[in-house]
Amino acid sequence: MKALFSRMFLATLFMFVISVSLQAQTLLSNEEKISGIISQMTLEEKVEMLHGKHMFSSAGVERLGIADIEYADGPFGIREEMEPHSWNSLRLTTDSATFFPTGSALAATWSTEMAYAYGRGMGIEARLRGKDMILGPAINIQRIPTGGRTYEYFSEDPLLSGFLAVAYTKGCQETGTAVCLKHYALNNQENYRGFVDVRVSPRAMNEIYLKPFEMAVREGDAWGVMAAYNKVDGKWCSDNEMLLTDVLRKRWGFPGIVISDWGGVHATSAVVAGMNVEMPGNRFMGKALLDSVKSGIISEAVIDQRVRELLRVRLLVKPIPKDKANVEMTAKPEQLKTAYEVAKRSIVLLKNDGLLPLNLKRVKKIAVIGDNARCKQALGGVGAGVKTLREVTPLDGIREAVGNGAEVMWAQGYPTYGAQQRNKRVSPQMAPDRKLLAEAVKLARKADVVIFVAGDNREIETEGSDRVSIKMPQGQNEAAKALAAANKNLVTVVVAGGPLELEAVRDASKSLLISWFNGSEGGTALGDVLMGKVSPSGKLPFTFPIKLEDSPAYATGSYPQQLKERDQQGDIFVGLVNREKNDRNQELIAPYAEELLVGYRWFTTKQLPVAYPFGYGLSYATFEYSNLTATPNAEGIRVEFDLKNHSSFNAEEVAQVYVSRKHSALERPALELKGFQRVALGKGEQKRVSILLRRNDMKDWNAAIENWQLEAGEVEVLVGSSSADLRLTQTCTIN
Repeated sequence: MKALFSRMFLATLFMFVISVSLQAQTLLSNEEKISGIISQMTLEEKVEMLHGKHMFSSAGVERLGIADIEYADGPFGIREEMEPHSWNSLRLTTDSATFFPTGSALAATWSTEMAYAYGRGMGIEARLRGKDMILGPAINIQRIPTGGRTYEYFSEDPLLSGFLAVAYTKGCQETGTAVCLKHYALNNQENYRGFVDVRVSPRAMNEIYLKPFEMAVREGDAWGVMAAYNKVDGKWCSDNEMLLTDVLRKRWGFPGIVISDWGGVHATSAVVAGMNVEMPGNRFMGKALLDSVKSGIISEAVIDQRVRELLRVRLLVKPIPKDKANVEMTAKPEQLKTAYEVAKRSIVLLKNDGLLPLNLKRVKKIAVIGDNARCKQALGGVGAGVKTLREVTPLDGIREAVGNGAEVMWAQGYPTYGAQQRNKRVSPQMAPDRKLLAEAVKLARKADVVIFVAGDNREIETEGSDRVSIKMPQGQNEAAKALAAANKNLVTVVVAGGPLELEAVRDASKSLLISWFNGSEGGTALGDVLMGKVSPSGKLPFTFPIKLEDSPAYATGSYPQQLKERDQQGDIFVGLVNREKNDRNQELIAPYAEELLVGYRWFTTKQLPVAYPFGYGLSYATFEYSNLTATPNAEGIRVEFDLKNHSSFNAEEVAQVYVSRKHSALERPALELKGFQRVALGKGEQKRVSILLRRNDMKDWNAAIENWQLEAGEVEVLVGSSSADLRLTQTCTIN
């Protein structure tokens, strides 16, 4: 039944996607009407629109029939309804939503079709709740393995992030719900994010860090953008004319609205730089802004322009009447199915010594070990979460998939790391709990197979702070070794949003998988992969280093930064939640010394070994690549090759295309991703795959002319299953 649904789902989705073009009505469709509205507004009414009204809304103009704008937090599920001026729940019975797999899980699918379906599902649920704009997708580049929001973001690669962001944006906005791309820009760390000042070359900024935003704005027609907390080149992102006006509005032609991150505005001049809405309060863009206009410091023409941009979105996104919102349950079966389809394609098989898929004819007793086997990930830590009706845990998913075919037993194995420990700043790098471990080992000895569910949780990976380490937490390395000694048939499932050091668990395990923070149906998808109902097809969206110090920001000494003890303050958002003052006057520079060499670009260029490379992921099937042709044309380079499934499994493969330009006049990474495609193949099936490396994606940023430029010359095209498994190569010339 699930296989039939999958085929029907993808067929329907494909037909829907190919029918999609630009919106029939764009943000610039109502300019004359907007001019008429603005002419009727008082200055006070205009300013009232430019700041928060409630915690998740900004004001309209009731007398003119302009509704408030309602915002939905966050990017992987519609947050429950909150009291107007607090973070307390309204405790409704209809606001439980689908928990979609988090950003890094979606990225592990390498599927624009899945990203489109994901965005569409989010948009549908937002409309049911009366929301106009989703605060997402979160598309910053994953610069450091320890990043607190790595689980929310997509990838270390700008092209992969950009293609997913475009698809998510189109899927969401075609439901009538606006997206709000975040966090613009260069919000690549959580420690000191409230005041850290990023310094990076124009080329790296445009080619790496701004690229996903540019794609989502220009190709996805995004209607909203959220300014980040940090500074860039000495100016807050919320007050940064270079980012908000010169780049976003003038160069990219963005006609929509920019809202602040919560508490992220620092001056009334933000409105001049390009900010439309200060959220959630009115400290700078309320009375202070009104006074500045009346005194002539800020022109009313600027206010009119900001209001015009707001009204463009407001008139395009049809408001949901209050009596029509929250009247039926948000979570719907259609969205749960989407969550499952994403989750099953996200799971990455890192190692398999023949133990998987499990054969229930031989396996009659399964010991599931680990606190993460029953830990739910929809909520936890600081920031957005999802109140969800359904979250299938790994333990529940395994039991469902096994059915009556085997006995499934559980033991905790290692201690819980919860909110209490995080609030007390207890390190997750704790010693094993000898009693829990002894119970787990005893159970392992009774089993035919042990499934060790390890990794992080949402209290360890959290907004507002970066991890100190990527070592396995809670004594899990010791637990894996002890379990392997008790039972050689050990499968380890790592639940996490970002990279971890996996050497110890890899060596102890016959099979190793990454299952992410994988949403409402994550456990169902995991069970189906373990039992062979689904062949794993996820690919890593970022590099897993052998050790943290190998990664570029750490290797160059540009991260972590250190403040003097007397200067240390809490996080800006956490301070807002706790009603603390949010002034941040420190100067803390983050020099991006690695420049273009982010993630796999660093490791391939420096020829450094890694634990698992970017794009890596095994399958139960074996794929053969052959007959490559790479043909330059007016659009770019058309790459074609044969892909064959040599197995008895129906399976999907993510074919990846990289380029290398060894004779370039510019300094370049050794490899750069320029195209990819997820291909479904039946057992024994062969297909001819065609991927266009787009001309615009082959261009480099020329800082002298402040524009993109294509360097003519020789290009080596490399095709394969990961950045370290490139099986076909051909050289061609572009002009």
